[in-house]
Amino acid sequence: MQPNYRRCLSCRKVAPKEAFLRLVRIHPSHTVVLDRGMGRSAYLCPEKNCLQMARKKNKLDRALKASVPAEIHEMLWQRISYTPQSE
Repeated sequence: MQPNYRRCLSCRKVAPKEAFLRLVRIHPSHTVVLDRGMGRSAYLCPEKNCLQMARKKNKLDRALKASVPAEIHEMLWQRISYTPQSE
């Protein structure tokens, strides 16, 4: 079976969806969570450069059409700092 491919919101890299961090705007409450739930999704590489560019250019808010709370940004930073980089 073919893997499901997604595109990084920041660097535009295409890879299987398991390689990305997933942010979801839950329907109908419009709250933003990580990794779970159904609703509008955005994918981000687990790299510091991608998160910095996405935050600087407000890409997450625009892609999800909702305000991403600071707690979510902090959780993303924590996950990126603990994710081993593949070579």
